[in-house]
Amino acid sequence: MRNPMRKQRGTAIVELALAIPTLLLLTCIVTEFGRAIYQYGSITESVRDATRYLAIQTPDTHRTEARNLVVYGNTQGTGAPLALGLRTANVPDPTWQTIGSGPAINTVTVSVTGYTFIPLFPSVFGTAFNNIIYGPISATMRAPS
Repeated sequence: MRNPMRKQRGTAIVELALAIPTLLLLTCIVTEFGRAIYQYGSITESVRDATRYLAIQTPDTHRTEARNLVVYGNTQGTGAPLALGLRTANVPDPTWQTIGSGPAINTVTVSVTGYTFIPLFPSVFGTAFNNIIYGPISATMRAPS
């Protein structure tokens, strides 16, 4: 009598060989999606920090420092950018605005435009991961009176 388990020998390795590409593809997709969300959050937080910084400054001053704060996380502009490919050219001039009267409300707005997320894996098993161009990221804050 033959052993019925003998026919099953090697099936686990074949199933694993079929499953590994799918699992790797899913892992890469989740990794890139997580990186994209993380970079978006980092840029958003740095824009808020720059807006807070400018809100306590004299209007129409410290533009360069605010750009450096968005890109590098410090006003000196030293170190690596907070997000891969983020440049000061992606940070347009901050805008100040006075709204209303009695009392007037002064606001400052900082934004990032045209930032492109570049994936670590351009292609996995023939599946291409395209660059993602983020929409404008901006923050507006009221300046103390």
